[in-house]
Amino acid sequence: MSEPNPSSDPVAPAAGPGAGDDSGLTRVVDAGRRFPKPVATANLPVSRASTVLFDSLAHAESAGQAAARGERHATTYGTAGTPTTMALMDALAEVEAPGHDCRAALMPSGLSAITTALFTYLSPGDHMLVADSVYGPMRAFCDGMLSRYGVRTEYYDPLVGAGIDALIRPETRVVYLESPGSYTFEIQDVPAICAAARARGVLTMIDNAWGSPAFARPFDWGVDVSILPLTKYWGGHSDLLMGAVVVREPLWLPLWTAVRQLGVCVGGDDAWLVLRGLRTVEVRMRAHQQAALRVANWLAQRPEVASVLHPALESHPQHALWKRDFSGASGLFSFELRSDAFGSDGQARGLAALCEGRRHFGIGYSWGGFESLIMPAQIGKLRTVRPWRGGPLVRVHIGLEDPAALIADLAEGFDAMRNAVESPPTD
Repeated sequence: MSEPNPSSDPVAPAAGPGAGDDSGLTRVVDAGRRFPKPVATANLPVSRASTVLFDSLAHAESAGQAAARGERHATTYGTAGTPTTMALMDALAEVEAPGHDCRAALMPSGLSAITTALFTYLSPGDHMLVADSVYGPMRAFCDGMLSRYGVRTEYYDPLVGAGIDALIRPETRVVYLESPGSYTFEIQDVPAICAAARARGVLTMIDNAWGSPAFARPFDWGVDVSILPLTKYWGGHSDLLMGAVVVREPLWLPLWTAVRQLGVCVGGDDAWLVLRGLRTVEVRMRAHQQAALRVANWLAQRPEVASVLHPALESHPQHALWKRDFSGASGLFSFELRSDAFGSDGQARGLAALCEGRRHFGIGYSWGGFESLIMPAQIGKLRTVRPWRGGPLVRVHIGLEDPAALIADLAEGFDAMRNAVESPPTD
C-alpha cells in the first residue's frame, strides 16, 4: 500500500514555512486573548485564573518576592490572588474596619477562616480563652484538632467583661469572642475585654457574623482580628461558601504567610458573588432587622413563649450593651418555649410540629440569606461554664418575606404544636 499524500490528508497540517502558526490548534489557543482594550462596566468583571503571566524572568522574581512579603495586589499564581479576589479583599478591609489600617484574607468557608486564624497566632503550649457561647464547630475544633496540637482552650462566661483579666495566664495568647453568642445571644462587653487583654499583651479575635457588615464595627471596640462568614449576609443569597479574616496591619504578614503555606484560597466566581452581594447588603440587613423585630415582638406576646432572646428588645438582659455598641440588629434570634407547653412527654412531637411543614420557614442550619429558617437549638453539650437552664430554644432567621406571612406561618406552627401535644398519635 502506498503512503498517503500529505497534501490530500484531511488531518495533516499544510506544509511550508510558518504553517504551524496558521494551524487550527494554534488558532484556538490564541483566539481572542489579545483583546485590545478593557470595557468599563458598572460591576467588576470576574477574573478566573490559575496561571499568572509575567513580562520577563526578572518580573516573575520581583512579583514572587512582593507576594511573599504580603504586598497589596502582588501575585504569582491564582492562589495568591486575582483582580477579583484582590478587589474583594480591599472591600472587606474598607467595610469592616473604616478608619483603621487593616488587611483582609479570604478562605473557602467561615469555619476555614476561624481555623486559619487560630493556626496563625497559636503555637503548642499556648492557652486560649474562648466565650462559652461560641459557634459549635469552633468549639469542636478547639477540643479536637487544636487540642491535639498542644493548645489548651479554656471557656469563659460571656458576661465576664473586664473580669477576663483574672483568667489570663502567662501562656495566654488569644481571647476569642462572639457577640451575640450562638443560640443564646448574650452580648459581651467587648471593649472591656479587649482593654484587659491588650494591657496583658494578648490578642483578641471576634466572630463578627451577626452584626457584620452593616451593624458592628469591632475594630472600634479594640478587637485585633475579625472573622467573617461571607456565606451569610455578605453573599446574602444562600448560594456560596466563603470566609475572611480581617486583621490590623502589624498582624498581616503572619496571617498571609499561613494562608500561602496552607494553600487557602477562593475562586473568582464566588468572590464576584460576594462583591455583588456587598452592593445591596445594608438595604437587605435593614429589611431583615425590621421584619425580625416585628416577628420578635409578636412572639413575645405568645402564651407558649417564655422569652425572646433578641438583643434589640428592651427585655434582653444586655440590651444596654447592644445599644451602646451596635447600630442595628440582624434577622437572627432565638425564642424560649415554656417547658409546660409540652406536657410530660410531648416535647419532641411538639417541636417537630412547630418546625416541620411551614410554608415560609425552611429547616436549615445556616442563615443570612433571603429566606427564613427555623431550627431547634441542641446546645446541651455546647456549654460548660454557663449552661442553658431555660426551656426548649428555637432559633429563627427572618428573611425578606412579608412579616405578616411569617407571623401567620408561625401561628399555624403553634397550633400544630398544641395539637401534637394534646392529641398524640395512637399505636
